[in-house]
Amino acid sequence: MKRLASITAAVLAIGAATATAEAALTTNLLAPTLATDPKENSMTSKILVQYGSLRSNSVSHKLALEVQRFLTQFGVEAIVADPNLPLYDEELRDDPKIQEYLDQVGWADGFVWISPELHGTISAVMKNQVDWMQLSVGAVRPTQGKTLAVMQVEGGSQSFNTVNLMRQMGRWMRMFTIPNQSSIPKAYQEFTEDGQLKDSSFRNRVIDVAEELVKFTEILKDKVDFLTDRYSERVESGEELAERMNLKEAV
Repeated sequence: MKRLASITAAVLAIGAATATAEAALTTNLLAPTLATDPKENSMTSKILVQYGSLRSNSVSHKLALEVQRFLTQFGVEAIVADPNLPLYDEELRDDPKIQEYLDQVGWADGFVWISPELHGTISAVMKNQVDWMQLSVGAVRPTQGKTLAVMQVEGGSQSFNTVNLMRQMGRWMRMFTIPNQSSIPKAYQEFTEDGQLKDSSFRNRVIDVAEELVKFTEILKDKVDFLTDRYSERVESGEELAERMNLKEAV
């Protein structure tokens, strides 16, 4: 009975959180400029935007900056991660650049992954960033219960290979990947000279994805402990979990 009562209370709390988030979003998500003064909003989500290219004129970098701008206009805090990390190697985990990156991963309530499609899949730069994201720190899973939005850019025709793969990766890392996604074909044609997306259905979809991510993150971020509480983990000690999840010996 106590368990049922706690579940009922949690469900009611989720309903209250949903109502609060909807009220805040109604205030902040104004078309066509998308936002009011960010100082006046009540949302507290933190989003880490990641992109998968090191090119100086990278289209995925341009899209990452646009997504950051939209998220900020929606009223949440968003930063863009530096993709130029050392190639994944456990021996380099103490590198200051890696520690800064892992701090950003821990800071975030949600993520946006943006990758170019190369040979039908994500770029090595994008995969390297994901490889550095720890599945576990002792008995704690840093990405569990956090939200994820996926986007891809192509130099040619439209594809969904990359976003589909990133969805699989997000599921493996126990994230809540939102339903919406973005795929932009011939993406190099979709930006103005100052790096902003041209007015198009592709731009509208990117904004839709940003909006949906904000909504899901605002509703879920304070309920992660409840939503990810599992019987199998309640009967397993923290020491046993840490030993089972220790990937250092496996790579």
